[in-house]
Amino acid sequence: MATTTIVTGGPIEAAPAGRPKFDWGQPFVYLVALVVAAVAVGPVLYVFIGGFRSTGDINANPASFPSPWIFDNWATVLGAPRFWGNVFASSVLALSTTAGVVIAGIMAAFVIARYNFRGRQGLYSLFAAGLMFPLTVAALPLTLLLRTIGLHGTYLGVIIPGIAFALPTTIIILVPFLRAIPDELEEAAMIDGASRIAFFWRILLPLAKPGLITVGILAFVASWNGYLLPLLVISTGTLPQELWPLPLGVTQFSTQYSQNTGAVLAYTSLAMIPALVFFLLAEKRIVGGLTGAVKG
Repeated sequence: MATTTIVTGGPIEAAPAGRPKFDWGQPFVYLVALVVAAVAVGPVLYVFIGGFRSTGDINANPASFPSPWIFDNWATVLGAPRFWGNVFASSVLALSTTAGVVIAGIMAAFVIARYNFRGRQGLYSLFAAGLMFPLTVAALPLTLLLRTIGLHGTYLGVIIPGIAFALPTTIIILVPFLRAIPDELEEAAMIDGASRIAFFWRILLPLAKPGLITVGILAFVASWNGYLLPLLVISTGTLPQELWPLPLGVTQFSTQYSQNTGAVLAYTSLAMIPALVFFLLAEKRIVGGLTGAVKG
């Protein structure tokens, strides 16, 4: 005969959850992050603050804050016609290189991502291999080639190679972006009578906007801060120093004002500010574009 047991009493209280254990890994991660941030940001802050110091103050105590704060260094740089000529040259090179990278990159990535043809994967691998081909290796043959075709010492001699060396990164980012766009969208566009070119302009480009912004920002910052390529092409040409880009202008200014360390630091700070501000304002878009590329 079966028996039934009836349990009476108040509500059963849940056993108190154990206290979460202290994760020793988190403070270590924050410590490493702070050290890395200090190493990255420290020199930039030192250069910026040094622009407000006199040369004597810097020599007497290099690690101190300005005492007093002076603005003559910044006025000297901003009042120099050479500085604004360097800004103009850097702007032309950076904007032209960025436009070329975005236009050529999206067209090449579209073909690799959306067309099926023999050798497609090999072509993609060729662009990926370009990431391992530094400019220093191509310095001599590139210089000889530019002299042969008459582009040595010109802006085009910097823009065209700059686009070529930026394309591998651009392709690596954009191809996964374009592959992630569903094929159903393209099929629906074809049913509605749209050609592949119309699909490219009306549907694919708007959807690929985060990736385009990402590669555009990376190309702009790399071109603005580029030193070796302008050094090889422009510094040995016939362009006047007033039309050299800012990285070369910093070198020339530091040579001319070698006794005025504060002015050199102010010039260096002003040369960094546009690319730094541009990068910080677009940081979220860069992260979003790279995340989309990884997901694709």
